Amino acid sequence: MYKNYSFLLPVLMLLAASCGSGSSGDSHVDSTPLELKYASLLSIDRGDGWDRVTITNPWDTTTTLHTYILVPDTAEIPGDIPEGTVVRTPLKRAVVYSTIHTDLFRELGAEDIVKGVTDVPYITDSTVISRIRAGEITDCGMHTAPSIEKIIALAPDGVLVSPYENSGSYGKLGQLGIPLIECADYMEISPLARAEWVKFYGLLSGRFDEACRMFEAEESRYNALKEKASAATVRPRVLLDTMYGGVWYVPGKKSTTSQFISDAGGENPFDIYHDGGSISLSGEKVIHTAGDSPIWLIRYSQPTPLTIGQLKSDNDLYTAVDALRNGNVWGANSSEEDYFSVMPFHPSVYLDDLIKVIHPEMSDSVASPRFFHKLK
Repeated sequence: MYKNYSFLLPVLMLLAASCGSGSSGDSHVDSTPLELKYASLLSIDRGDGWDRVTITNPWDTTTTLHTYILVPDTAEIPGDIPEGTVVRTPLKRAVVYSTIHTDLFRELGAEDIVKGVTDVPYITDSTVISRIRAGEITDCGMHTAPSIEKIIALAPDGVLVSPYENSGSYGKLGQLGIPLIECADYMEISPLARAEWVKFYGLLSGRFDEACRMFEAEESRYNALKEKASAATVRPRVLLDTMYGGVWYVPGKKSTTSQFISDAGGENPFDIYHDGGSISLSGEKVIHTAGDSPIWLIRYSQPTPLTIGQLKSDNDLYTAVDALRNGNVWGANSSEEDYFSVMPFHPSVYLDDLIKVIHPEMSDSVASPRFFHKLK
């Protein structure tokens, strides 16, 4: 069956880990805002010897999820810095929960800062796997139940975690005095908004200039593709994925997935739901709303390619989808090509794939889509 991706040491060590993570300072300090064109959940202010990074709470945008004060580790911590969690930069011993961010640090030329990871069974990057086998990176367990002992032993200067609604203080991990860096980029409502978070990760890793160049190039490519797709006279409805665990997760209007479909010249049948992220619906509700979609894109993971026959045998409901009856079902198998790691900070690559599927007549390239393949 295939599955969707809809994934104590001595007191002195604890004190050492906590030296850079205290909250201190004055909230009224002169600074200059860094221009961010797309990110809605991130703001960066540059002061004298520090950077303040403010992350808006995605689940209550009237509140702040976290404020970080980034201070170079070569300098004294100023006495008049703003309030927030102090992080010494660049990070040198980070624990990273998501492969998306380990891949990003490698691309920025900062792979050596990663000393611990979680969810090793899902890592596909050969460089990271080799470093784990060589003992250069520690397997810290699963992100849902990380090994606190292994994390403490690493004495990290930051742990990059994936926040969830009501995730609270992260249990024992939040009591160690180690800066917890909440990577809420996945909750942005547009592809370029998420991609712009590379500037934050560039500051953390000492690769800010490289991060800015990377984003500028990506922004240019993405907007050029979007402009081309905007000329489409027909915007076909696009159904996504399949049922999982008795429900069907579909993208709300304020989600990056819905924005991707729109930017590729398609229509998300579930834009009627003005939500961010995914909405869980019954199979019957999805078929009633989107069964007439002429295009069906399925993101999945399994050792062998998904087939039309497998879809039909898995659930009779699927036979009511127009795209299946017309042979226009496309699958992206993440076990073969890890688009989840590419898409966040290189959205143009994913957008190019979508345009090739939704509007093949508009593609400049004769090459097949990189991620999606028509099901047989």
